Amino acid sequence: MCIVVVALNAKFIHMSLALRCIQAHCAPTYDVHILEYTIHDPPMHIVMDVYEKRPTVIGFSVYIWNVEQTIAVVRMLRKVLPDALMCLGGPEVSYDTDVWMNALPEVDVIVQGEGEETFRQILETLDAGRSKHELHDVRGCVFRDGDQRIVVQPQRPKVPMDALASPVRRCGDDPHVADRVVYVETSRGCPFSCQFCLSSIESGVRFVNIDRIKADLLYVLERGATVIKFVDRTFNINKEYALSLFQFLAAHHGGRCVFQFEITADILHPDVLEWLVAHAPKGVFRFEIGVQSTNDRTNALVKRKQRFDKLSRTVVALRESERVVLHLDLIAGLPEEDEASFQKTFDDVFALRPHELQLGFLKMLRGTGLRRDAQTYGYVVCDSAPYEVLGHASLPFEAMIRIKRAEHMLEVYWNARRTPRVISYVCTHWYASAFVFFRDVGTHWHAQGWTRIGHQLYDVFVRLWDFVQQRASHAHHGIIKALLMWDYAHVHRMRPRKLLFAIDDDVQWKKTLHRIQQAPHTVVPLPHEDGDVPVFDVPTSEVALRTWRKSVVVSACDIDMGEYVRTGRVVRHDGLIVAVYAGARAPYVYAG
Repeated sequence: MCIVVVALNAKFIHMSLALRCIQAHCAPTYDVHILEYTIHDPPMHIVMDVYEKRPTVIGFSVYIWNVEQTIAVVRMLRKVLPDALMCLGGPEVSYDTDVWMNALPEVDVIVQGEGEETFRQILETLDAGRSKHELHDVRGCVFRDGDQRIVVQPQRPKVPMDALASPVRRCGDDPHVADRVVYVETSRGCPFSCQFCLSSIESGVRFVNIDRIKADLLYVLERGATVIKFVDRTFNINKEYALSLFQFLAAHHGGRCVFQFEITADILHPDVLEWLVAHAPKGVFRFEIGVQSTNDRTNALVKRKQRFDKLSRTVVALRESERVVLHLDLIAGLPEEDEASFQKTFDDVFALRPHELQLGFLKMLRGTGLRRDAQTYGYVVCDSAPYEVLGHASLPFEAMIRIKRAEHMLEVYWNARRTPRVISYVCTHWYASAFVFFRDVGTHWHAQGWTRIGHQLYDVFVRLWDFVQQRASHAHHGIIKALLMWDYAHVHRMRPRKLLFAIDDDVQWKKTLHRIQQAPHTVVPLPHEDGDVPVFDVPTSEVALRTWRKSVVVSACDIDMGEYVRTGRVVRHDGLIVAVYAGARAPYVYAG
């Protein structure tokens, strides 16, 4: 019996944990072959690969991001492999199974929920000589009997985590492990009941033995893993377990691997927070924190418990420690949250200055309570996956358009870390609302037609300056222009080909160089991510100067940037900004 399981991942760097769970649990009795592709691969190429193995059983892992592409592959495979058992599993098909079985006559079986034991029992049934229409003894599946009637089997009881074989080492055996994300599961289940999330359906949390997890982590680290993402819905639900793993990873990361966790910040235990602030290796831990909304009424409607005051204190402490990378999430489109309320939510969270702020749009996932109650709130939803919300009674589509434009600019300017200094100034001294700023920039981009064409890095800065010139009072122009110079310098590792506000004319360059040489002590370093900045030095020989110029960008500004960095005061000054590029790191930037 040839068994193949297939996943169409969003990107090559992603590694399907589900397939490896199935493979590990079926071994050694059954040799399950894993085939992984991306949603961008041509369906015909996938079909040809699968066909060449002449499989008896074909399983697909189905999610909202790959369901459409997976269906196309399934339909083609059925035509060329009419006798193979075609099986689907995963969160997208575990609910509304009657809809899927009626819509996809090519599919023989759907595995509902956790699939390891169910898939293995299907193989055992076939191995015993029974057909794919005789799965009456297998719980947790939906199949077609001999008369093509759909049979829904009872749900399978949850299997203890330590009764399931570990998939982690199979990730470590991947020849491309250093270039891919390794997914690790230390628990299943979630203690919360958020009605927009599939995790709310399963009650209770089950943990893997921590010694097994530590041994598995060492295995993949020794094989060169560089990114490990923990898929636990609330990694920090168990204080001792979480702290023990944090300490273990801090001791064994080896300086080459980063670890990503989903945590609930308002329940992070003080002892864990204290350890993180004092001992977490800098930049090695990345926390994804779901805020979603700061509207108490909205949170109550989706049964989400959250103390934003406690969450804020935790985020601020972690941010000020400069040890942990913080990625915070928001969801636009939750019940009864109108545009004004969402603006407040956005501003509340942006004020914490996370390294990244992801603004997502509500998806009506199959099986969730919110999908069931969608009509109550007047939701308008896309018919096809990922079932994105287009609006509801309190949030019309025109408001969603404005939020989407804000989200686009948030990605371009803040999350991409292109203009952090400019944005921090603007949202402190010019705009009272960060959301309104990003929305207005997005509207400006749309009005100029820029959202329909591509952009290079230089364009991003020029377009923002265009917006500033049109919208900001003249009092803001000097400091924003100077901060744009600093940010533009910082996003390059080599002297950029396209210069922004730089002195490049030979005559002006010589005048500026003479000025610097006359008073080099007035050129002071600006803060750098590596800490200490070398003392500013200008070569004296003509040959050295010509070489030096190739690694330096000098720009004129009318602000004393040294004073601004020291005191926050904007003082007009016939000043300079000098960026010195020195290899792979960000350039050293000086003000004069």
